[in-house]
Amino acid sequence: MLRAMTDPHTPPDPKNASANASTPASSPGVGPEGNWFGYKPVDPDAKSGLVRAVFDSVAGRYDLMNDLMSGGIHRLWKDTLMEMVAPKADMTLLDVAGGTGDIAFRFLQRGGGRAVVCDITESMVRVGRDRSFDRGILAGVDWTVGDAEKLPIASRSVDAYTIAFGLRNVTRIDAALSEARRVLKPGGKFFCLEFSHVVLPVLREVYDLYSFNVLPKLGRMVAGDEDSYRYLVESIRRFPEQQALVKRIEAAGFGAVRVRNLTGGIAAIHSGWRI
Repeated sequence: MLRAMTDPHTPPDPKNASANASTPASSPGVGPEGNWFGYKPVDPDAKSGLVRAVFDSVAGRYDLMNDLMSGGIHRLWKDTLMEMVAPKADMTLLDVAGGTGDIAFRFLQRGGGRAVVCDITESMVRVGRDRSFDRGILAGVDWTVGDAEKLPIASRSVDAYTIAFGLRNVTRIDAALSEARRVLKPGGKFFCLEFSHVVLPVLREVYDLYSFNVLPKLGRMVAGDEDSYRYLVESIRRFPEQQALVKRIEAAGFGAVRVRNLTGGIAAIHSGWRI
């Protein structure tokens, strides 16, 4: 049975210890990303359903999808993310868009205390739960279906929040960031690992050629799904550039926000403290 944390969703805390001008709004509006599904204009209210359909399609091949999109390097990126999280036995991790459990499993293997995986797509959560059984991981991780913009998680209840390759798929990025702050304990840490914008011109040309001309065809040949892979490529290009995302994370109420480019900016890890 899929489980959530026992406390229901509660509204964002109106108090902000920093008391500065970056206090997050209680109901962030739709940013420019909410009006697009890849390169197709959409009604923001319809976007989450379209995203769920994509991940329903690729759930059984999610690791293969990331291997194709990153050349297998996503495994090293996730290891780097976990080094930054620095798991401890008394820590609770919330991994949003955590689907197949890659981040949660790394957290537990490195000595973390408890992991909660939350994903909007039930088929992804079921794949992750089955993988945990296959690996003999029968305790220490809870699985729940939920939306990053309205998490079924108690306020101030987790020590670390991670979202890997998921933030670009939400309709309202600012709402998801606000929710991340809400569920973190004061002093808790936020981490976002995401495909980003290549900062090396030569690498950018090669990566664009591969992304738009090769990857969708590989998706059709290997996974039988060209359209989903094309959306995933387009969603990366619609995602905010590194410094633009830094500003949005700061506006959500996080402090000491940093960005670490990986593989020339093909991916990046954004981090910040809940203040």
